[in-house]
Amino acid sequence: MTTKMLAAGLFILSSSIAGAQQKQTVGKIISLDPMFNKLVDASAVIEILADGFLWSEGPVWVKDGNYLLFSDVKRNTIFKWKEGAGATPYLQPSGYTGTGNYSGEPGSNGLILNRGGELVACEHGDRRVSAMNLKTKVKTTLANNYKGKQFNSPNDIVQKSNGDYYFTDPPYGLPTQKTTDILGVYRLDKKGMVTLLIDDITPNGLAFSPDEKVLYVNQSLPDKAYIYAYDVKADGTLANRKLFYDATPLVEQGLAGLPDGLKIDKNGIIFSTGPGGVLVLTPQGKLLGRIDTLQPTANCAWGNDGSVLYITANNILCRIQTKTKGVGF
Repeated sequence: MTTKMLAAGLFILSSSIAGAQQKQTVGKIISLDPMFNKLVDASAVIEILADGFLWSEGPVWVKDGNYLLFSDVKRNTIFKWKEGAGATPYLQPSGYTGTGNYSGEPGSNGLILNRGGELVACEHGDRRVSAMNLKTKVKTTLANNYKGKQFNSPNDIVQKSNGDYYFTDPPYGLPTQKTTDILGVYRLDKKGMVTLLIDDITPNGLAFSPDEKVLYVNQSLPDKAYIYAYDVKADGTLANRKLFYDATPLVEQGLAGLPDGLKIDKNGIIFSTGPGGVLVLTPQGKLLGRIDTLQPTANCAWGNDGSVLYITANNILCRIQTKTKGVGF
């Protein structure tokens, strides 16, 4: 990013911070079942916290500090948002450390904090999964290839309670052709071994059920806008793929967005971005309602005491107060 671009972005962000203090809101809440009202109050609003991004993604709440980190994939930057301070650049470059143009989406995408408190990032441009100490900002590479072939553009990641990572590798961040024909879901175990688990879908976001017996994986294809569910076997491999939810009819209705990132509440309710904002589904796959940002919505994450859902949607960062809590709070 040029200095001019960054300055312009900061101007927009500073303007949006002032707007957020006036509680600017966006979108609407759509309840399709009485159970939805036990999760999201009918009077809840989607509050805009900052805007002016190019494609906001991968939010993660940092409990030790009470702030949110999130990616702007196109700006190759991780931003930090904190109550009262607004959004400011935190790390740049975030996912591509080379020179010259790489692609339209060179930066980091999905972010998590691992069990050791490091920031783990899926990096498009450097085609790797990295871990970074939040105090020193020193990075290490966790994985950058499978059997000697570079990944395409690691997209989203979760960590199992035993320390193993599961991550997706679609081609969305590439400048041209795929590096490998595999569009995979991989496991990176504690010994650093990468294992291919799924190779027959185009995977995007993913999340475990609270008991880690199910792995949900999103597919962002307009004609096959699916949320899949896989049984997690005792050895960590996956089996028995099920079509958990078909969001294709929502795409056909003209609702903005595709299945992308997803998070789970403490009771196993799925909050998945998709056509029409954030789709709220039971563990049986019933759509209860939508948190509709009225624009393509990339990802979400629980924060604060676990009841606030932060949402990255197109060029904005927003949040909504819920009546539930996310896993891990």
